[in-house]
Amino acid sequence: MSDTLSINIKIDNRIYPLVVSRKDEARYREAAKKLNEVLSAFKTNYPDKDIQDIFAMSAFQFVYASMVVKENAGNASLVGEIKNIIDDIDDYLASR
Repeated sequence: MSDTLSINIKIDNRIYPLVVSRKDEARYREAAKKLNEVLSAFKTNYPDKDIQDIFAMSAFQFVYASMVVKENAGNASLVGEIKNIIDDIDDYLASR
């Protein structure tokens, strides 16, 4: 059985054929669903904007969210390191 799968993703009523990893299929479909939800919301909130503006605003929102997630992941790593240092200090103080 192949590790890849041919799927069709529908974005703003247009079909896009993709070849994806089987393990990632659900993620691709969920991403398309989320994109369509964001596009729909922008179309509703900004009915005077053309589709290019709608896609640009959607892309900007996703890039911004990605940056926030990366920043938070870095903070989580830092918090873990700080906890390890505190544990080391506690161990040192307990041994004295």
